[in-house]
Amino acid sequence: MPAPTALELLWGVERRPTRGPKPALTPELIVAEAIALADADGLATLSMQRLAERLGFTKMSLYRYVPGKAELVALMLDAGIGAPPELPADDWRAALRRWCETLYERFRAHPWALEVSVGSRPVGPNEMAWMEAALTALPGTGLTTAERLDSIVLLTGHARSLGQQTVGVDPDRFERDLAEQFTAMLPTVAERYPATVAAFAEEGAAAGGDGALAFGIDRILDGLAVLVERRGH
Repeated sequence: MPAPTALELLWGVERRPTRGPKPALTPELIVAEAIALADADGLATLSMQRLAERLGFTKMSLYRYVPGKAELVALMLDAGIGAPPELPADDWRAALRRWCETLYERFRAHPWALEVSVGSRPVGPNEMAWMEAALTALPGTGLTTAERLDSIVLLTGHARSLGQQTVGVDPDRFERDLAEQFTAMLPTVAERYPATVAAFAEEGAAAGGDGALAFGIDRILDGLAVLVERRGH
């Protein structure tokens, strides 16, 4: 019997062995331990052998449930990204803001998800649910289907970009750390970079925390609002 594909595993088409003792492992346990390893030490350190040792089983035992690392990573991404948040009804701006903020938080919690959630790959039910949630927030705006999908791409890209910039960094200190570096360094080259020096000399130039996240979300939503208004909604 051929091994199940990543899509079959993601969508619950499981083909467990029918003979032998009752399995002591479950796909959920394997994936949860793999996520814990990747969160702690990075995806590059994750191997089927190391995962098996952590679980107290042989590597061959894992292959009864997950045929290889590629399929394991697909399951990890869908489990790590989780279900989308409950979104406010009848307020597309508030809904999309909450959607993007939560996606950023999930990327922050699982930085390895940033590197595996790109390119052509199998999409699981949780990831599909995120798209469904965002699309459900947009009917009545007058946006076309293509525009609604592109809106999701814009918000996802914003969450991904800031997630990549703040990997391993306390977000409350990220912008302030940059400002402190520039403040210490720029006076010696003020003639070369006068606009940058002036910008960082201004009080409140680097707010810290999630300032860049909120600013980017608001500007994306402002742009969408202009388009929605243009459509007469």
